[in-house]
Amino acid sequence: MSEIYNIYCDESCHLENDKQTVMVLGAVWCPLEKKDEIFRRIKEIKIKHGLSSSFEIKWTKVSPAKTQFYLDIMDYFFDDDDLHFRVIIIPDKNKLTHEIYSQTHDEFYYKMYFDMLKVILKPQAKYRIYLDYKDTRGAEKVKRLHDVLSNNLYDFSRQIIERVQTVNSKEVQLIQLADLLIGAISYVNRGLSSNSAKVKLVNRMSNRSGYSLKRTTLLQEEKVNIFRWRAR
Repeated sequence: MSEIYNIYCDESCHLENDKQTVMVLGAVWCPLEKKDEIFRRIKEIKIKHGLSSSFEIKWTKVSPAKTQFYLDIMDYFFDDDDLHFRVIIIPDKNKLTHEIYSQTHDEFYYKMYFDMLKVILKPQAKYRIYLDYKDTRGAEKVKRLHDVLSNNLYDFSRQIIERVQTVNSKEVQLIQLADLLIGAISYVNRGLSSNSAKVKLVNRMSNRSGYSLKRTTLLQEEKVNIFRWRAR
């Protein structure tokens, strides 16, 4: 039987006119059979730090008072061999020239999602992809993304990509983890440094991965796989 993987996706500053230059799309993935154990371990770390097991991990919530908690979550990601992360960085949305390529920003968004995920997907495995629910256009986004990914793999019967669906990140530990890792990548690539806790998390992620978090890694890198996209 083919192994089944769950992929948990999130994004930062992906809207066309949000006044942010850097756009980041990322995903955390793990074998389906390890998911419950991982969810349980993350909840244990929350409780160890005096937080509710339902506390939502979010990059926007990172503060000096919770620095050690977030460092422990970051370390758990690096210590668990079943967890992997892939991210694509669009360094400057102001340089995008959609009209030259006869595309909308939405269409570009799907192309970037495809570029982010295609390295993860292997035809001999099966995948279930989960996106954070953000707006009422979620169903349309899910269907479009499922079509694009399946067509690229000639997976017309959906044997490889079994499902693509939106979920509530408050209930899904690994979308929360994806949010944290994407947040660190976005923070360092935006050149920010005003939050001491966030700087410590960026440094921990850089030290443990061995990467600056600003450059493309080797394509086969499995723990922290980074692709820095460049406009032609």
